Amino acid sequence: MSGSDASLAATEQTERLERVVIRFAGDSGDGMQLTGDRFTSAAAAFGNDLATLPSFPAEIRAPQGSIAGVSSFQVHFADFDILTAGDRPDVLVAMNPAALKANLADLPPGGTVIVNTDEFTPRNLTRAGCAADPLEDGTLTSFQVHPVAMTTLTRGALADTGLSKKDAERAKNMFALGLLSWMYHRPTAGTERFLRQKFARKPEIAEANILAFRAGWNYGETTESFAVTFEVAPATALTPGTYRQITGNSALAYGIVAAGARSGLPVLLGSYPITPASDILHELSRHKNFGMTTVQAEDEIAAIGVALGASYGGALGVTTTSGPGLALKSETIGLAVMTELPLLVIDVQRGGPSTGLPTKTEQADLLQAMFGRNGESPVPVLAPATPADCFDTMLDAARIALTYRTPVLLLSDGHIANGSEPWLVPDASQLPDLTVEFATEPNAPDGSGGFWGYLRDPRTLARPWAVPGTPGLEHRIGGLEKADGTGDISYDADNHDRMVRLRQAKIDGITVPEAVPDDPSGRAEVLVVGWGSSYGPIGAAARRVRRAGHGVAHLHLRHLNPLPANLGEVLSRYERVVVPELNLGQLALLLRAKYLVDVLSYTKVAGLPFGAEELQGVFTDAIEGVRA
Repeated sequence: MSGSDASLAATEQTERLERVVIRFAGDSGDGMQLTGDRFTSAAAAFGNDLATLPSFPAEIRAPQGSIAGVSSFQVHFADFDILTAGDRPDVLVAMNPAALKANLADLPPGGTVIVNTDEFTPRNLTRAGCAADPLEDGTLTSFQVHPVAMTTLTRGALADTGLSKKDAERAKNMFALGLLSWMYHRPTAGTERFLRQKFARKPEIAEANILAFRAGWNYGETTESFAVTFEVAPATALTPGTYRQITGNSALAYGIVAAGARSGLPVLLGSYPITPASDILHELSRHKNFGMTTVQAEDEIAAIGVALGASYGGALGVTTTSGPGLALKSETIGLAVMTELPLLVIDVQRGGPSTGLPTKTEQADLLQAMFGRNGESPVPVLAPATPADCFDTMLDAARIALTYRTPVLLLSDGHIANGSEPWLVPDASQLPDLTVEFATEPNAPDGSGGFWGYLRDPRTLARPWAVPGTPGLEHRIGGLEKADGTGDISYDADNHDRMVRLRQAKIDGITVPEAVPDDPSGRAEVLVVGWGSSYGPIGAAARRVRRAGHGVAHLHLRHLNPLPANLGEVLSRYERVVVPELNLGQLALLLRAKYLVDVLSYTKVAGLPFGAEELQGVFTDAIEGVRA
């Protein structure tokens, strides 16, 4: 195989497909995340639309060869606009018995299984809990099976490199990547370039991985086991422009950078590492040239304290966490509500409660975001729908925080954070203007020449933001209740009532877009309302229902507090409202309470996203129930 992509020309044995779902699965030390990521990058470079679903254990190194230690990466790529990583894989690459056992039930009959036969030893079969060898006991009779001795072939390809047997075997994931790249006509130059960059300090390791990658490609070319290759053409329906593959966490980091640039403010991220939010800290730390300051604090409380202190000093303070950390940050979020300072709080949700399921997804922090503080402590809440949408949602959150002088909670989740899709790189000059006007002169209306720190803007109800040290603008700030206007400490009952209502009115008055359902027929009787990462599965299921001849409308909410002003009217148009959530019905609870709508709540808390087929059945049942 040459490094150029010219060798990828289709042959008469090439079958053209619209879409394919591939799942790479192996031990957590087999490099499945890297393998899937590189295949995804190749698909993105080729121009396919794509979506991914990484899955890995919470342990740094789970027991080798065990079911609990299986790591997988699913990628769905197509020549049209897709919304999910796919319900079921068409192709399963299993690097050991545990990977096969853990994932085989998801493969439909007739699906393709590529197995690394070298790992199907008696010892590994026992570790995986297999009573017999599935390669020989008839387990795989309903599938297209391709047994490949990947470990042996990789060692053979690297025999002259001088690497030890153990080090050579580590490259077997690149052999698998090469084989699948040949099988689906993926570009190869980008992967080889990546490997040389990744292992620039160890060129012998880089070349070994490239040799294994090429060996996998060449095996596909020369073996008779694979009679057909496949081709998925580039997607043609995507908006013209420059695209790059992006994960949700990377998009949030870029959104923070953009918010700093468009506001003209220095940015400080105070963070304590926690799965699955840590990559935001890692990514942002690479962008000091854009005025980013990152602080890895000693704990969650210190992290948000640093961020709020930065906001007090005239910067844009940001903190990142997951559910357990959000609970620890609640007191300081309340302090930000009382001091009325801009603060961005990013919660990348995971399975809970407590430590819960650190690497699995869930949407169960909505009520904590809404109400998880003492007293009346209203906070705007936003949720991105996809990895790419994280960028725009981050800018929207910054707009609200800076305009209304308030902490803002952004609820991502593990599925969005680690998943990836193509992102249309925006024109930076067209991003929203987030310029802030600081207080520079005394503003006291009583003619005293002093500064009133809580004299509000009549439109936004935001208080002035004065940078400490500005001459003549000395004012009191802190967690005790403030007197309306002056900001002096006040224990007056009527003043407290007025200030509580003012803080609530400020949040209620935030400008958010109206709710506009996706209802192609205009005659749907069932409306599906979602938020966060349920966007893709809901959208994919709605497409299936419509193709079956039924009408269904879909409304996805980015702004969860405040909700769109016209939402009540929209809900009232439909005979049935269905709300799927990866929790026990938290948004459904809020909608029932606020709008007195008889919401049909469909819930799942399995650490996995919804499947399109699963939701198709739910929507169809709801439609048939209305018509009964």
